[in-house]
Amino acid sequence: MRLGAWTETVSRKVADIRFSELQIRTQNLLHVLTVTAAVGLTGNAASASDAERGASVYKKCRACHELGEGAKNGVGPHLDGLFGRTAGTLEGFKYSSALKKKGEEGLVWDETSLDAYLEKPRGFVPGTRMSFLGLKKAEDRADLITYLKQSTEAAPSDEANAPATDARPEIGAAAMALEGDIAYGEYLATECVTCHQTSGRADGIPSIVGWPKDAFIRALFEYKVNLRTNQVMQNMTVNMGNEEIAALAAYYGSLEPQ
Repeated sequence: MRLGAWTETVSRKVADIRFSELQIRTQNLLHVLTVTAAVGLTGNAASASDAERGASVYKKCRACHELGEGAKNGVGPHLDGLFGRTAGTLEGFKYSSALKKKGEEGLVWDETSLDAYLEKPRGFVPGTRMSFLGLKKAEDRADLITYLKQSTEAAPSDEANAPATDARPEIGAAAMALEGDIAYGEYLATECVTCHQTSGRADGIPSIVGWPKDAFIRALFEYKVNLRTNQVMQNMTVNMGNEEIAALAAYYGSLEPQ
C-alpha cells in the first residue's frame, strides 16, 4: 500500500473513532439531562403534592390563624411573613410572656423551629397561650410547613388588621360597634374564670386573655347561634345581649398575658 493511501486510511479510522466517541458522549449527556429533568419534574410534583396535603392539615389551624391577602390578627396572629420573623414580635398581637421571652432569647420561625413547635407547642414553649396539642406525625408537620412557606412568603398586607370588608353583615356587628364597659365585663367574668384563667395560661382550656375585640365578639356570637358546638358555651351565651358581650370583650382584651 502506498504511503499516501495508508495515511488516508488511518486518518479515516481516527475520524471514525472520534465520531463514535462524540456520539457516546452526546448520548451520555442527553441521558444525564433527561434524568435531571425527570427528577426536577418529580420534585416539583412532590412539592405541589406536599403543599396540597399541607393545605388540608392547615384546616386545623385556620380557626385561629389567617393567612393570605387581607389576613388579620384574630385569636392567633396572622401568618403572613412568618418565616424569618422573631417569635412574639408581630405588631398588634398580644403574645404570652413565654413566647415573647423565647423571641428575646433569639427564637426565629423557620422550618426547624416550626417543626419542633408544631409537634408539641406547650412542650417547646412552656406557658404558651396556644391550646393546640400538636401534630404527632412528622409527615403532617412537613406538609404543613411546605404549605405555609408557599403561602406566606408575601409580605403582610397593609390592611392586615383592618376590619373585614365582606359585603354580608358581620355576625355580632352591633356589639362590635359598642365601646364595652371594662368594669362591667370584669363583673360578668366571674362566670368565666371557672374555666378560663385570667393569667392567660391554657392548661386544657383555651386562653381568651388579650383577644382582639372583634374576634372575641365573633366567637361568642358563633356559640350564641350554634355555629360553634360547645354546649357549656352555648348555654352561657344564649341569653347574653350586645352590651354584655361587648363588656366581656373589653375586659379580656384589656388583660395582658402573663
